Amino acid sequence: MFALIWQQHYDPFHNAAVSALVAALPVVFLLSAISLFRIRIHFAAITALVMAFLIAVLAYQMPTRSATAAVIFGATYGLLPIGWIILNLIFLYELTVEKGLFNVLRGSLGTIAPDPRVQVILVAFCFGAFFEGAAGFGTPVAITAAILMQLGFSPLQASGLSLIANTAPVAFGALGTPVIALGTVTGIPVQTLSMMIGRQLPFFSLIIPFWVVCAMSGFRGIRQVWPVALVAGVAFAIPQFVVSNFVGPSLVDIVASVCSMTAVVILLKLWRPKNVSQVPDQTIIKTAPGQLRRAWTPWIILTVAIFVWGLLPVKSFFHSISNPQIEVPSLHNVVVRGVEVSGPNASPEKAVFAFDWLAATGTGILFAAIISGLLMGYRVGEMWKIYRATVFRVRHSLLTIAAMLALGYLTRYSGTDATLGLALAKTGALYPFFGTLLGWLGVALTGSDTASNILFGNLQTITAKQTGISPVLMAAANSSGGVMGKMVDAQSIVVASTATNWYGQEGKILRFVFFHSLVLAALVGLLVFLQAYVAPFIGMVPK
Repeated sequence: MFALIWQQHYDPFHNAAVSALVAALPVVFLLSAISLFRIRIHFAAITALVMAFLIAVLAYQMPTRSATAAVIFGATYGLLPIGWIILNLIFLYELTVEKGLFNVLRGSLGTIAPDPRVQVILVAFCFGAFFEGAAGFGTPVAITAAILMQLGFSPLQASGLSLIANTAPVAFGALGTPVIALGTVTGIPVQTLSMMIGRQLPFFSLIIPFWVVCAMSGFRGIRQVWPVALVAGVAFAIPQFVVSNFVGPSLVDIVASVCSMTAVVILLKLWRPKNVSQVPDQTIIKTAPGQLRRAWTPWIILTVAIFVWGLLPVKSFFHSISNPQIEVPSLHNVVVRGVEVSGPNASPEKAVFAFDWLAATGTGILFAAIISGLLMGYRVGEMWKIYRATVFRVRHSLLTIAAMLALGYLTRYSGTDATLGLALAKTGALYPFFGTLLGWLGVALTGSDTASNILFGNLQTITAKQTGISPVLMAAANSSGGVMGKMVDAQSIVVASTATNWYGQEGKILRFVFFHSLVLAALVGLLVFLQAYVAPFIGMVPK
């Protein structure tokens, strides 16, 4: 059926402040419901979605069919690929737990790094960055939170520390997808954006290992394990800068994480902290070499599978086999963004769902889980029984992720997020700082640095030109600031709570990470402000 074009407008109440307040209502309710009123997150997410739907249809005059289509589109995307990743990752985890191999893995990691403060650097920062670079989409938080949980960390610590650590790698995650998407919407060369982001995030790659230790055990913890934090940060930041500036965005995280892991392991062979800390439930379990190989095999297979699934030739092969592109009725080429956001002559927004199940990272994880299960001695019937139990376990998580992505897509297609973005853009000389926070807001709303770049990337360049700031700087700032919003978006928090079997306690996780997220985002904003106005930082901006 033919659908009429609908033009977005961003001030339905003819008062920018009132329009911004109304646009913010669903997000404010969601965060308050989770953190203050302790409403179960799937109920909070569904209620916020209903509020956003009513605002879109009644206040913004979005056609009901288009709003409904945006909700369905977002919910479907929440289930594939994101929910598909979580389901299959928890399935693999349950297989290893059932055979007792996770305890062996815990003993192995405890031997390599007996101090939990070192473990959180090695697992959450180094190991997590590898999975961020290879897959993204919540994979690193799910894996590292589950491992830290089995190492004896409390669910709150395992979740919160994994979220804090998964920041600096996010802009180059999933083989550089956020940077590539940013280049597409802004028209700025991808390599130029990679260079600029690579001159912002390495500062925070140096900071994050110290930050995550401080969040865990305070400044005393930093004093006792600072050599590990320093080595991990330097060994990550330098390759991150070099690869992003001289190679490109695709392999930044993978190269940097491997360098960081290798450097930390070498250091631990030469130096150990004098005062080894302990978490309450952590004990070092001695294991035979055969058991050790069996314990590590599933995770080695998982690592290889995720890496292979992320390779461009492999993805292209899977695309050629099965990649149906479904144009969403009543939404595809229906919505046109306003000139304030996209500039003149903007094309209608596309809404195409790629049912790319074979190339999806979750399928690679399922493949790794099945192979690992067979090697662990499971029969097919036993694995099916565990898989069904896993689906039941994560049912509320999948519902929440679907609702959250539906909310994110609805705000994008209705234009309520642009209303908030335009409010931040009206800050004059302070725009470099607040423009960076716009990226943070975009990720907090959508759960994705890629989505935030698509959403606000062009707005950043338009506003930058109007204020005399480098468009390259502000486009990159959207992505760099966005990484700090990753720890507070509801999608990531649900992934963490599911991985640690702590579903229903998302409010505690949000309260744990919110201050860290906001302060780190402000620090990124301060750096961008210096790069906009103050020498010698101005010289960091590529022409």
